[in-house]
Amino acid sequence: MKVPRPWSSRAWLDTAHVVIGLPVAVVLCGLTIVLAVAPRVLRRRLPWFTSVQRSRFAAFLGADIPRIEAPADWRARATWRQLGYHLLSPVVGLVGAVLVAVAWGAAVVGLTGFAQPLLYPPPMVFLFDLRNPVVAAAYAAAGLVLLLLAPVLARAMAALDLAVARTLLGPSRDELDRRIETLTESRAGVIDAADAERRRIERDLHDGAQQRLVSLAMNLGLARATLTDLPEPAREALAQAHEEAKQALKELRDLVRGLHPAVLNDQGLDAALSGVAARAPIPVRLRVDIERRTSPTIEAVAFFIVSEALTNIAKHAAATKAEVDVRRERDRLHVLVWDDGRGGAGFDGGTGLRGLAQRIDSVDGTFRLSSPFGGPTTIEVELPCE
Repeated sequence: MKVPRPWSSRAWLDTAHVVIGLPVAVVLCGLTIVLAVAPRVLRRRLPWFTSVQRSRFAAFLGADIPRIEAPADWRARATWRQLGYHLLSPVVGLVGAVLVAVAWGAAVVGLTGFAQPLLYPPPMVFLFDLRNPVVAAAYAAAGLVLLLLAPVLARAMAALDLAVARTLLGPSRDELDRRIETLTESRAGVIDAADAERRRIERDLHDGAQQRLVSLAMNLGLARATLTDLPEPAREALAQAHEEAKQALKELRDLVRGLHPAVLNDQGLDAALSGVAARAPIPVRLRVDIERRTSPTIEAVAFFIVSEALTNIAKHAAATKAEVDVRRERDRLHVLVWDDGRGGAGFDGGTGLRGLAQRIDSVDGTFRLSSPFGGPTTIEVELPCE
């Protein structure tokens, strides 16, 4: 907990939260007790009382207490938790307001103690003789200590109030577990849908645009070979069009393989990674030990990891060789990529490693990178198989 300075806005906001919280809590507690004679009305008013308290925490502490669904009846646990907070908050508010007010007030009294004999001359009688410089100095020292202590006390009481509010006004552990489970299922659905969409795009490009480009390149090549009596400018234009068509076809094939290679669906991760290793510009030693195939989404993530890692090695590592090891152990898929390059790889060097980490995080995997300057570089990834 960061300790605020006495003159900082944080100290005054904490103090205002604690002091203002007491009358707010007393009023809401009183309304709760009064409305207890009409339980149906009280149950309908409880969410409004809670929204008032939420707005106080947001205004003074900048804290957002998650909302919960409006309870349907008195059997709902949320109803009793809200009721408990509104009955308990005056106690917490009273303790906090008294301690904070006493701390700030005593600090002011101590720091201004030297002036009291001037404001109240004899025969005024004081418990301590503030005309004595030693006593006045002790008063001032105590006031200074309390001045430094008051913001800490205000921060602590505000934090206590916030902890109680989050426990009783926020979602319960069961509700949080249900939300986490729902979000996990939703994320898994989004990931699967995105993977299915990539496969659909790959099929459309492979069966549509790629076939048309193949036909165009063949026709241009045939025309280039047979129409030898054309003028020189026409032959040059035809040759250029043929080369550009072949280049476009190559780029489209690379794009299709990057999206989702068809061999990954048909023959699995071993065959797909063999093709990636064969196309690498440096020697790659590949070992794949997978007795049982994982889900298509995990296979796609593993393929992307190896493909992107080998691409980065070819572009930046100045390596002479690389190794890829993929194996499945129970419910985890382990992927290791090693190279003997110059090392120094990091997340601030570009978007490649950040993209890998984001793709791994999307399926709750783990990512470890070791890349000292001078090499070698090792990427270790663990992915859940189910």
